[in-house]
Amino acid sequence: MSSRQTVLALCAGAMLALSAHGQAATTTTTVTRSESLPPVGLAVTDTIQVNVTNIATATTNGTAASCTGSVAFYNASGAIIGTATAFTLGSGQISSIKLPYASAGASGSRAVVRPVINATGTQPSATPCSLQYSVETYDSATGVTHVFAAGAGPAVPQGGFGR
Repeated sequence: MSSRQTVLALCAGAMLALSAHGQAATTTTTVTRSESLPPVGLAVTDTIQVNVTNIATATTNGTAASCTGSVAFYNASGAIIGTATAFTLGSGQISSIKLPYASAGASGSRAVVRPVINATGTQPSATPCSLQYSVETYDSATGVTHVFAAGAGPAVPQGGFGR
């Protein structure tokens, strides 16, 4: 190999090494955002229900919309009732999470509970997610609604995950 070819080979090797060294690995971080809803009173015959929906659509390059999270209910002392219920929602899908009075662990004729929605995502992410929610109470026997409220869900910033 001539000295010119040796120098060219060394330069090419050095450029490859530098370009590989300059590329940092992409670090992803899991992020959870919470939306604590107002406390709601339940009578003995009531059920509280939180409905979550993903209104995001797929990106133009075809990345499917997806929201992941959970819904938990807390009692008047701030303790979680049971365990949180997980959800994963594609575009337009709805998940309904219920807590009947009998499962609230309360005594007496009324209980106060507070629903919390947690949305989890990774950053950076190109996965579209836009949660909306509603909360309602209804008579467990007749289905008659007593309370209804709606809003936009917790936002996890970056990459389309959130509002």
